[in-house]
Amino acid sequence: MRQPLIMGNWKMNGSLESAQSLCSAIMEGLNADDMGVAVCAPYVYLSTLQVLTSSSTLSVGAQNVADQASGAYTGEISATMLKEMGCAYALVGHSERRSYYGDTDETVADRFCEAQKEGIIPVLCIGETLAEREANETFNVVNRQLDAVIEKAGIGALENAVIAYEPVWAIGTGVTASDEQAQEVHKAIRARIAAKNTVIADKIQILYGGSMKPANAKGLLAMADIDGGLIGGASLDATSFLEIYRSI
Repeated sequence: MRQPLIMGNWKMNGSLESAQSLCSAIMEGLNADDMGVAVCAPYVYLSTLQVLTSSSTLSVGAQNVADQASGAYTGEISATMLKEMGCAYALVGHSERRSYYGDTDETVADRFCEAQKEGIIPVLCIGETLAEREANETFNVVNRQLDAVIEKAGIGALENAVIAYEPVWAIGTGVTASDEQAQEVHKAIRARIAAKNTVIADKIQILYGGSMKPANAKGLLAMADIDGGLIGGASLDATSFLEIYRSI
């Protein structure tokens, strides 16, 4: 049975004070044996959160990672640096990185590999835009994005990775894929992996990342191939985030 994972993505929100407060409130709501919960915070708060969470089961992740190990790449943060900050996870290929900052399938695959070199678990974000869904391109898009990583890293790399399906049309819009719509894509992603390795397909966590909130979490998380959530807005409120976690 796959371990569920609920992961918050704080994006570019908050202050040092609010990051500390939010992290503390989440930890206060967790029991000593609670597992499978993480937050991805802005780079500048990672060292603070590392100290705060040192004796907690709450894991910390980064929202991106450089596609190079080191060098003249102003503004980038390497996997080695993230490892020093105690990061267990790093998002790669989030739709906002693809849309706003030009991340391609190839650079996302490079970021994925850099994270794994340092023992950081990459969370590979894949998903289609509204135009792509309306053109019936959903499965072609997610397959292309997934295949780029498999071709670069090998199918075995998915044994130590997480996938997050995030329909772009359902991020920050208030629109959420129905339980059945989300399950259909999650099932297809798992089948794509199973065609190459059934053991990894059965083991890998596939999260839903499109406006999951307390009101819809229980239904989504009841689906056979949805193993958790990559939570955006609702992760900025400890009560809402913990309610989603308890929905498991």
